[in-house]
Amino acid sequence: MRRPSAHRIARSSVMAALLLLAGGALFNVAALSRPTHQARNGPVQKSAQRLLNEGRRIFRFDTFGDEKFWSGTLQLDKAIAGAKNGGVGPGLTPAQALGVGLKVDSTALPAALVKAIKAGKVNLKDPATTLALLKLNAVVGVRAHFARGRMTSVGLTCAVCHSTVDNSFAKGIGKRLDGWPNRDLNVGAIISIAPNLQPVADVLGTDVATVKKVVGAWGPGKFDAELFLDGKGFRPDGKTAATLIPPAYGLTGVNLHTYEGWGSIPYWNGFVATLEMHGQGNFTDERLNDPAKFPVAARNGFGHVRVPRDMVSKKLPALQFYQLALRAPRPRSNAYNHAAAKRGRAIFMGKGRCASCHVPPTYSEPGWDMHRPAEICTDSFQADRAPDGMYRTTPLRGLLAHRKHGYYHDGRYATLSAVVNHYDSCMNLGLTPSQKTDLVQFLRSR
Repeated sequence: MRRPSAHRIARSSVMAALLLLAGGALFNVAALSRPTHQARNGPVQKSAQRLLNEGRRIFRFDTFGDEKFWSGTLQLDKAIAGAKNGGVGPGLTPAQALGVGLKVDSTALPAALVKAIKAGKVNLKDPATTLALLKLNAVVGVRAHFARGRMTSVGLTCAVCHSTVDNSFAKGIGKRLDGWPNRDLNVGAIISIAPNLQPVADVLGTDVATVKKVVGAWGPGKFDAELFLDGKGFRPDGKTAATLIPPAYGLTGVNLHTYEGWGSIPYWNGFVATLEMHGQGNFTDERLNDPAKFPVAARNGFGHVRVPRDMVSKKLPALQFYQLALRAPRPRSNAYNHAAAKRGRAIFMGKGRCASCHVPPTYSEPGWDMHRPAEICTDSFQADRAPDGMYRTTPLRGLLAHRKHGYYHDGRYATLSAVVNHYDSCMNLGLTPSQKTDLVQFLRSR
């Protein structure tokens, strides 16, 4: 047998070494790719959990220092307490609070109180009971502060508009549903009971009677975020200019987050916390300096707000993180016809042309999710109140929360059937009655 040369032996040794190295590298890569206990509980996961917890706390309980406005300026705390409890007037009873859409978190109620309520031993027509609930931090979205047994101030949080309860204890009382729009909340009625609305009138350049007329027209589930920008209280048809309170869930992957665009989640959170809730925060938007489009904002310097102590900006990252974690609710299995919904999906993706804008999985649009009013055969009033003059493609996940007070930004369509009929006419789709019915069932399944 011919003996291998030294050169061949050396080359074989090198190849073997390379194979061993490659095998070791592959083994190490495979080992690294497997999730380990340390990786699952590493710094990224800990940071995410910290942001989630902090964001939930901010969303539910942080007022951003807006007590300075609601109590210091409007004196809303005095109207809630009533004269017998150190305030003014008759006070706000629990029955009245529930009547204007405020909610009570049943998990914040002590067992003894729950038992007393069930036994009918709690007076729901006494403002003192309202104060007791506030002291327990049980009124969703409302934070009160007490000293020596008296309420000293009250503030509002994100949850007052963007949370509700499941009514598992009683109507208006139950476990929190964060991100759900409170379509029972009558913001205008709550504002109207404040003893001192003159500062609001001064900002708007009008009188108190007009302020009460404007906010009193909002009704349940509506709020006008642009009122303090352009001063327009009513649409050309005489109806309120307020829009429906939108959901704060199901926004993951959606570019712009309000009916008329405006900006991202942290932009809108900063906008609302500073300009709507009247918290103590810095805010900048040069677009609001336009005196023709935004006369109220320009006159009051809302395009460049600076405060001695910013209680908003540092909280925006965690608040956004929590909101993005709020998944859109799915309807109950018996809430729609499954066979019809399956047929409706085919229409949604095909003949109905719905998916040309409402693109799965977000059911909004990837990228710039905005359209001119003429494209969707609607008036431009609300769009013209925003910088771009356009409407956003609304995400369709969790539509079940929209059923109260209608669909579209102002609730102009009472049912999904009315929405489908509008687009059938606008887009000349030629849908048959049965196709429309199937399409509605698909929408109800989202």
